[in-house]
Amino acid sequence: MSIGALAASALLLSACSSGSSATEESADAAGLTVGSVDLAAAGCPATVVIQTGWNPEAEHGHLYQLLGDEPAIDASKKVVSGPLMASGEYTGVDVEIRAGGPATGYQTVTSLMYTDPDILLGYVSTDESIAQSDEMPTTAVFASHDISPLMIMWDPATYPEVKGVSDLVDAGAIIRYFGGSAYMEYLTSAGIIPESQLDASYDGTPASFVASGGADAQQGYASAEPYVYENEVESWMKPVAYQLIDDLGFRPYQDPVVVRSADVETSASCLEALVPVLQQAEVDYFADPDATNALILDLVEQYDTGWVYTQGVADYSVETMLAEGISGNGENATLGDFDEARVQDLMDKMIPVWEAQGVTVAEGLTPGDLVTNEFIDESIGMAE
Repeated sequence: MSIGALAASALLLSACSSGSSATEESADAAGLTVGSVDLAAAGCPATVVIQTGWNPEAEHGHLYQLLGDEPAIDASKKVVSGPLMASGEYTGVDVEIRAGGPATGYQTVTSLMYTDPDILLGYVSTDESIAQSDEMPTTAVFASHDISPLMIMWDPATYPEVKGVSDLVDAGAIIRYFGGSAYMEYLTSAGIIPESQLDASYDGTPASFVASGGADAQQGYASAEPYVYENEVESWMKPVAYQLIDDLGFRPYQDPVVVRSADVETSASCLEALVPVLQQAEVDYFADPDATNALILDLVEQYDTGWVYTQGVADYSVETMLAEGISGNGENATLGDFDEARVQDLMDKMIPVWEAQGVTVAEGLTPGDLVTNEFIDESIGMAE
């Protein structure tokens, strides 16, 4: 794969600078003037460090939208940084976006945040926040996706009558998934999928799905795999059908932007100014994703973790996230807010599952511990 639209800057901006002087030097060097949003004045760190959970991809486009025209790329550290921009205006601070997954040895974002205090924001899905609530509590401040893109897919040629997972189960299909996945622990405990029809050997590659000749179903992401299997897996090259896990009653917020729970109070002034910038960045990204997707593709190529990501996948991802409501306002006119009733429903479903596995959940945990709309600007939303 080789699509690199943006050249890396020769000088990496400081990843862990602090204090206003570092920000001023960065701004002076770039010839930037602070715009209508002044994150430095709001008390944000000179470099806002954000930890993602995977390689750069369109699902994270709202974060990479924050970067200016010539970000600095450190391919060895899998980090990109530069002045933090809000709709093209400099905010007075820098941003550093760190890749996760293979870049961090597959450590959880939660553990990374509690190991490195320089990380202000990270991606932690609600089910993980519940599981980690006792020892490493996190609180989500912005829902980057309204629903999860996680899905189960199957071959429509093999199963022409199948419309969803319940039909797959009735047809006797084996469903392959990543072992230990929270959603599958719930689906089995709820009796939606029998354990006898599960195969926990999925490793992220298409080999087993293809080898089954369409007999087996498999987990994936609606924003990627349907395109990949139809257009890029040479041994398959035909459509797949799918159903979102969200439709099955497992409804975490996937990759919301979180802070350590204590930082809701200590970083409140910063978050009040910063979260609306994140909201608007997502609106701006979906309005015109091309430049940001070009950066994402360049980062994937330079990071060279062995993961393949193409222009076709990026374009498909944007289209599908909008079409499926994966990204969007949800049931109101505001982008990025949380429904505490939905979080409570997830808690009711997952806490017994976690406790049965010996996971200690924080005593007295409430939805308000896990998510907050305190910093959300209700006037910011996607155009209908």
